[in-house]
Amino acid sequence: MTNIDPRLQPIIAEQPYPFLFVTISGAHLYGFPSPDSDYDLRSAHILPLATAVGLDPGPETIEQSTVRDGLELDIVSHEVKKFFEMVLKRNGYVLEQIYSPLVLQSTPEHTELKHIARDCITRHHAHHYLGFVHTQWRLFERENPRRIKPLLYVYRVLLTGIHLMQTGEVEANLLQLNEHFHLPYIADLVARKVGSAEQATLPDVDITFHQQEFERLLGVLEQARDASTLPEAPTGKAALSDLLVRIRLQS
Repeated sequence: MTNIDPRLQPIIAEQPYPFLFVTISGAHLYGFPSPDSDYDLRSAHILPLATAVGLDPGPETIEQSTVRDGLELDIVSHEVKKFFEMVLKRNGYVLEQIYSPLVLQSTPEHTELKHIARDCITRHHAHHYLGFVHTQWRLFERENPRRIKPLLYVYRVLLTGIHLMQTGEVEANLLQLNEHFHLPYIADLVARKVGSAEQATLPDVDITFHQQEFERLLGVLEQARDASTLPEAPTGKAALSDLLVRIRLQS
C-alpha cells in the first residue's frame, strides 16, 4: 500500500458488491505515472448467490469513470465467474491484475487465485502481447507530434511478454523489467514521462532507432515464445472451478 493515494479507499468501499480483489493497473503499475495520470482500478466482484443463479444474473462487468476530490479514476470490475473464464484464456491483462503489487483490497481467495493462475499461463499468452504491441506501435507511429506514453507502452508490453515466456513470471513494471534487459534508453524515457504531463510529446524522437528496436524486440518475443517451456494449455481449470463454487457458497 506504500505511496497509494488514501483517497482511493472510500471509493472502493462504496461499490455495490464485495470484491475478490482490487488492484491498480495502468501507468502506476507500469512504473511511469505522470503527475496527472489517472488511477486504473481493476477488480473481480462477487454477486450474491441468489442473483448469480437467478434469471437476472446481475452485471458481469462494471465500468465507472469519475473524478473525486481531484482524483481521476477509471474502474473496471468483472464478475468472478467471468473473470475466471478470462484467466483460462490467453489474456495477459488479467494476469497482470491478479499479480499487481499495488493492492487496494485482497482476500484469502485472491491469494489462492494467485497460486492457481500459475497453472493457467501458457506459451500462447505471447499472442496477447504480440497483438497488443502492434496496436501500440501503430498508435505511436501515426501521431504527430508523437507522445511518450505509447512508446513506453510498446517497450513495456514487449518486455513483459518476453519475460513471461522466458520465466513464467508476470512482471509489468518497466523499470523492474529493465533491470534484466538493460536497455539504455528506458530510464530516460521513463524520467521524461514521470516528470511531465500524461500527454507529453517527444519532439526530438529518433523514429528510425525506435522502429529498429521495436522490430528487434518483436523478434525476441517470437523466439521466446517458440523456445518457451510453458505448457500449450492451462491445467488450472478444475481448481478454478472449485474456488468459484466455494466463493459462490460463501456469498
